[in-house]
Amino acid sequence: MKKRVAAGALLSALLLLGLGTAFAVYNGYFHVNGRASEKYPIKGVDVSHYQGEIDWKVLSDQNIRFAYIKATEGSSYVDDAFADNYAQARKTELKVGAYHFFSFDSPGSSQAEHFIRTVEAFEGMLPSVVDVEFYGDKKEHPPDADKVETELLEYLKRVEQAYDRKPVIYATLEAWELYIKGRFDEYPLWIRDIWKEPVLESDSEDGVGQGWTFWQYTNRGRMKGFSGEEEFIDLNVFYGNEDQWRKFCMD
Repeated sequence: MKKRVAAGALLSALLLLGLGTAFAVYNGYFHVNGRASEKYPIKGVDVSHYQGEIDWKVLSDQNIRFAYIKATEGSSYVDDAFADNYAQARKTELKVGAYHFFSFDSPGSSQAEHFIRTVEAFEGMLPSVVDVEFYGDKKEHPPDADKVETELLEYLKRVEQAYDRKPVIYATLEAWELYIKGRFDEYPLWIRDIWKEPVLESDSEDGVGQGWTFWQYTNRGRMKGFSGEEEFIDLNVFYGNEDQWRKFCMD
């Protein structure tokens, strides 16, 4: 009887612990990758209109060094908050860049021209980012990889020519496996993995970068300074030390 009671108590305690952990993760109070991310001192955020009105002074004072702001999507959409976020973020000490959400349903050339028209270059801006991930029913019905490669390459070449910097490719693990891996190795990679630290094969002999430049380690960050329909914010780290960060910003 005593053993059954003890086993029941242990099971109840484990159940409560599991529920408590799940609650903390879901509500952004605990990050699965929190400990792994601590080894990377240079942290930043990416934002869009979902964060609503942002007080960039408040946000920038919370141990972050960079911010990427959603600018465009496809060949015609402009994020409602881009202009204000882009202007206000540049008044802080943050390094600032813009990103484009890539559409599988639109030519890469027209998407590139749309981004270039929308995003004004400025001295010290971070290289642009193109976000490649599934949307709608694309995960269940993925577009042809060769066709995506053709259109994405056209986008990348035009944007690189316009800003004189190689764009960074942001990708979820699924999109990276299907569309990016082995096709765009010469471009810096921003990988999204909210469950574990990514360990990808490096292009370099010394292993620097482990194949990635930025890592989005959680999409449920809690920070002060914004009040939108989305209560969380994406948190990211840069792979490298201060010298590598300075070089990346200056290249």
